Amino acid sequence: MLLELRDISVHYGKIEALKGISVEVAEGEIVTLIGANGAGKSTTLKTISGLRPLSRGSVWFDGQDISRMAGHKRVVAGIGQSPEGRGVFPGMTVRENLMMGAYTRKGDLTKDMDEVFGLFERLSERRDQMAGTMSGGEQQMVAIGRALMARPKVLLLDEPSMGLAPMLVQQIFSIIEEINRRGTTVLLVEQNAQQALKLAHRAYVLETGRIVKSAPASDLLDDPEVRAAYLGGDLGDPEPQDVPPDEPQDRPETGPDLSKG
Repeated sequence: MLLELRDISVHYGKIEALKGISVEVAEGEIVTLIGANGAGKSTTLKTISGLRPLSRGSVWFDGQDISRMAGHKRVVAGIGQSPEGRGVFPGMTVRENLMMGAYTRKGDLTKDMDEVFGLFERLSERRDQMAGTMSGGEQQMVAIGRALMARPKVLLLDEPSMGLAPMLVQQIFSIIEEINRRGTTVLLVEQNAQQALKLAHRAYVLETGRIVKSAPASDLLDDPEVRAAYLGGDLGDPEPQDVPPDEPQDRPETGPDLSKG
């Protein structure tokens, strides 16, 4: 197993954001985490990348316990992340933003840069443009491309479709599929549950810090409880805009209880 979370708990002060969850991601898979706002999806990714400390449990990557490994060393080990809210460097060009993703690497990066520009033709056209002047969709491309420049074994994607117009959402998901086809494992957090489940091989449903369902993604796509809770309203119909949204925070929030019945 490439990535394993073993019974992990994470606190924000006295609030337990993750309550003993276990997740497995095999090499070559796309695995998605779905759930309401505040369910703990983004906290899970931050814990994997080393931005949140564990209260209990362990994180294993490529056969090694990395629970106490510093975040920058996890990047070197092969964990890349495109964060929620994109987090581009607004005063840097597209090319400079991409180079920041390769800060741990040495040698000629021309081939890697060309591969990113091949995936994102729009970035190739705007390689010398300041990232802060770009649209939300273009900034999302920069964020994913920057993560790819580290040549990760697993790519953590946090809400890549948030705030994007439907046409751009389809483009982003097609690119994620192509990234996976080229050999990169993907762990996806996504509010557009329908698109995520169509794309992923397997899926986990989080509710207030606990996993309440896990199954092949196609099975969850047809699950009546999942359809009722997550495939209608905001989670299945992203807001048609293409502007960088304010970055929401994980917060405890009561969602539909799928563990009952």
